[in-house]
Amino acid sequence: MPLVPMSRAAGRRSFGRSFLVVAVAAAALAVSAGSAVAADAPAGGAAPPPHDNLITIILSNVDPVFCTIVALSVVGLTLIIQGFIKNRASVFMPEETTNQIRDMVSQRKFKELIEFTETDDSFISKALNPALKRAPSFSSMKEAMETAIGEQTAEAFRRIEYLNIIGNLGPLLGLLGTVLGMINAFAAMKAAKGAADPSTLAGGISQALTHTFMGLFLAIPCLAAFGILRTIVDRLTVRGALTAEELLLMIKPAEARPAAVGGGVPGGTMAGMPRPMAAPQPAVRKAPPLPTPG
Repeated sequence: MPLVPMSRAAGRRSFGRSFLVVAVAAAALAVSAGSAVAADAPAGGAAPPPHDNLITIILSNVDPVFCTIVALSVVGLTLIIQGFIKNRASVFMPEETTNQIRDMVSQRKFKELIEFTETDDSFISKALNPALKRAPSFSSMKEAMETAIGEQTAEAFRRIEYLNIIGNLGPLLGLLGTVLGMINAFAAMKAAKGAADPSTLAGGISQALTHTFMGLFLAIPCLAAFGILRTIVDRLTVRGALTAEELLLMIKPAEARPAAVGGGVPGGTMAGMPRPMAAPQPAVRKAPPLPTPG
């Protein structure tokens, strides 16, 4: 029993020593940081000059390349918002539209179905409308539906392809601005005959790095959004194609059934089938009669 209080006391002493060590280390770090700040402070107690923030630095390097990147950023943001709004299952192929088409097919209201799919903008309606106009040939209906699905899929991918183009142009425009900034920096050094002011060189380098940053800031969101939207469009188009094929099979006309088998007839032939002709038998020549004796 006495061992428990002794262990608790030892634990308290160990915790107290650890806390004291941590407190001393924190105090030493605070003193060293204060001395470093005091050493860096200018003489006479003058406050250090304020540093420009990132927005100020970016806005101080406005040129045609900068304006082009900003314009493409606005276009890219618009395409991203529009892509995520339009490429949704509730907009791409609404559940209400699919159920309505399925009900019309079940009730064999093909005239109303053609009129409905003619005016509806959903993926299923645009896929079924050309097929309904090719009835009653099922092969022609299927071919028209596959063509319509391919056209709609290509159109959906074309709408988001501009994000890929803008994303690939971003780093190239940033590289163009970087080259222009370095040209300006070395031109200033040449004008000063090698004794240029460091602030002048820093201006050209700042312009170069600013354009690089802007190009990457344009490319990264556009390429990321393009990859996500491409996956969404691929999933929706495959799902829509399967649904359209299912509905087309419901519209499929009845195939011609084989003739029913009738009762037995002489010769073992089926009803409705022509009786096979008998195979010709070779003619048998009779031997001439023998002459009778006189």
